[in-house]
Amino acid sequence: MIKAVVVDDERLVRKGFISLIDWSSFGVVIVGEAGDGNAALALLREQETDLLFVDLTMPGMSGFDLIRQVRQRFPAIRCVVLTCHHEFDYVQEALRLGAVDYIVKTLLEVENADETIRRLVERIKWEDSTRESLSRGEGRIIAADKALLYIPLDPRASEEELFQLSVVKNYPLITFQDMWITPLHQRYAEEDGSRELKQMLGGRWQTALVSGLRDQSLQEVEKILGLSAQHALFYSGGAEEPARLNYAELKVMASEATIFRDEEDVLQGALNLRWTIDRGGWETFMAGVVIQKPSPQRVSDFGYALLGNWGALLLKPEETAQLQAAAGNNLNWCQWKHWLRQFSDHAQRRMIELGLSKEVMLCLIRAVRYMRSHAGDKINQSDVAAAVNMSRGYFSQCFARFAGESFGESLREMRLNLAKSLLLESNEPICEIACKSGFEDDRYFSRLFRDRVGKLPSEYRAEGMRT
Repeated sequence: MIKAVVVDDERLVRKGFISLIDWSSFGVVIVGEAGDGNAALALLREQETDLLFVDLTMPGMSGFDLIRQVRQRFPAIRCVVLTCHHEFDYVQEALRLGAVDYIVKTLLEVENADETIRRLVERIKWEDSTRESLSRGEGRIIAADKALLYIPLDPRASEEELFQLSVVKNYPLITFQDMWITPLHQRYAEEDGSRELKQMLGGRWQTALVSGLRDQSLQEVEKILGLSAQHALFYSGGAEEPARLNYAELKVMASEATIFRDEEDVLQGALNLRWTIDRGGWETFMAGVVIQKPSPQRVSDFGYALLGNWGALLLKPEETAQLQAAAGNNLNWCQWKHWLRQFSDHAQRRMIELGLSKEVMLCLIRAVRYMRSHAGDKINQSDVAAAVNMSRGYFSQCFARFAGESFGESLREMRLNLAKSLLLESNEPICEIACKSGFEDDRYFSRLFRDRVGKLPSEYRAEGMRT
């Protein structure tokens, strides 16, 4: 029998809840009740208990605090929340603290009470049997060839959602670090399963059908999936749901040290932006990403760096804002590829509006990159024009059209940005910062910095160190 205790500060609510259900028919016996958290803890010290029904809003010790105390002192006891609040924040906080389920008191009626308790008891029995088999050594080796993998996309996603799936009601749910799997021991109707996953988890969870798991140890599977699953899903996402992953391929991905020298790194090479205005460059870039599969974080960083470094030169303000907002919703390579294509389209339109050829556009992009990397050196317009193989006069004319300001103005702005970084990243004297930022006269540097930034370099540094 499952021994249960009910905790609620309203006596009539406790009695009503207890009398509403035929507990013995579910193998449950109510062994006690309490009106507040302290009384409940005292009762639990004296009475063996398996299940605790907890009201959230009680005077003194709240239901949240009681759940925390129970999890610390009596970790074997499961807690179920009794609440009048069915707002998501209340429920999510309770589940985060370890509650296994929640019951909204105002929605509990004779018609649905039995089904609610039946679902709860079935889950508890399933968890107990799974835990018992694992303690005997069973289940440490996966007997199934395939398993469903669940990875939350929404930080508010809860394990409780997985327990509503029919597949989880029939097969065990195994918890890993930040992900869950369900080994499929019998024939799995993939079409029906896919429909249910999309309907119940779509947008909040990423799912995959992993094959090749038979006779693999749970410990190794957890390690391999932790190292490679999200990376693999990033590149398979968008094609189908759930995605199809092969365990042998995941093992290879987990063991590979995908470190490339700068000249071989596809994202490093793409900084030249040739892919934005040249079809061949685009195809080479896309093929390189598929081969090298840089990490999702590096792809994301690359995208945001494009906006930061080139938004003002290649995009209109509204285009930058649109891409900035869209970037936050990119969850896989398919979505990032579409995003990069949009960036490329904007860059090509900009080239056409400026009346520049592809070759000149690429030269101007190279010029800006050269200026940024040599901003602290003693360079001038002739140096940069020579570096990109353009005549000084033609370069000056094209650059002003491209940047919307003169070469000298652009270079000063780059040097000021370099000075800002150096001021915050080092403790060197202001005169040294001025020299390293390409300014020969530190007094001129300080005046210019104050005029453009609104404060002296020393004030900028002091304010930055306080934040």
